[in-house]
Amino acid sequence: MMAGHGEDDLAVGGPARHIPVLLAEVLEALRPEIGQVMIDGTFGAGGYTKAILASGASVVAIDRDPDAIRDGRVLAAASEGRLTLVQAPFSSLDEHAEQVDGVVLDIGISSMQVDQAERGFSFRADGPLDMRMAQAGLSAADVVNRFKAADLTRIFGLLGEEKHAGRIARMIERRRAERPFERTTDLAKAVADLVGFPPREKIHPATRVFQALRIYVNDELGELARALVAAERALKPRGRLVVVTFHSLEDRIVKRFIADRSTDPAGSRHLPQRQAVVSTFDKLGGVVSASEAEISANPRARSAKLRAAVRTEAPPRAVDPALFGLPKLPDIRSSTEK
Repeated sequence: MMAGHGEDDLAVGGPARHIPVLLAEVLEALRPEIGQVMIDGTFGAGGYTKAILASGASVVAIDRDPDAIRDGRVLAAASEGRLTLVQAPFSSLDEHAEQVDGVVLDIGISSMQVDQAERGFSFRADGPLDMRMAQAGLSAADVVNRFKAADLTRIFGLLGEEKHAGRIARMIERRRAERPFERTTDLAKAVADLVGFPPREKIHPATRVFQALRIYVNDELGELARALVAAERALKPRGRLVVVTFHSLEDRIVKRFIADRSTDPAGSRHLPQRQAVVSTFDKLGGVVSASEAEISANPRARSAKLRAAVRTEAPPRAVDPALFGLPKLPDIRSSTEK
């Protein structure tokens, strides 16, 4: 699972070309060297991994998408043993390597996933309403056809920031009683027919609904939060954490984690009851965005934000779930219609 793309760019238009976003900035923050071991937690098409290997470092590359692991075998074969591929969620990265020199995470969806209509991530080409990065578990069709309208409203509103969330959820509830939603273009058309195309809106009316479904189906925010904690455990002292996000919800999670870990939490509004402890990270600069030149060459970079931190010698700390400010979403076990 490798991002590199804003949701609005992936919903419509021509095939997405894989271009690693903020590559130079990632390498500057990560500083890979000969003999070091890095974790690429979101391998995707291997853009970051290739650059890290070129520096002489070794890489443990993780992706929960079996297609990404399959396609990465050619690169692994040419790496002279310096690339290890692992099919797993990146939240488990500390289970596959320890005392590493760097962790890089590129959050979101990959161009390869979008280009495959049969994966159901985009409505620019008709495909099954799927969206599962791991190709297993609850699908987007399951959510759309089985979840209560109130829960769909929360998903669309919180994860897609869709202002018509309630109207769209009620429309889905009415329509699926006649026939279920099974195809991407069917859902996209139903949403567009309901809310129309506002004259000042640059994206397709169904874009935010698709974004919300994808984030929910893959538990992307929860995965990110767990991955940050796993990185704290996996990194050696002076090891570097570099994260690229493409959405405000993701960036907020990373920002809060680094702020909490790089300052004394005593008196923190997130953890007011805790005693003073040593910081586990030192913040590395401020937020980094793509240059105008990169955005011109790759418009999908315009929403990208990079944040980085350096691991201290302090032991990993326990995590209060309130730290990340994750939105309260419907429980899969209790939200389906009977």
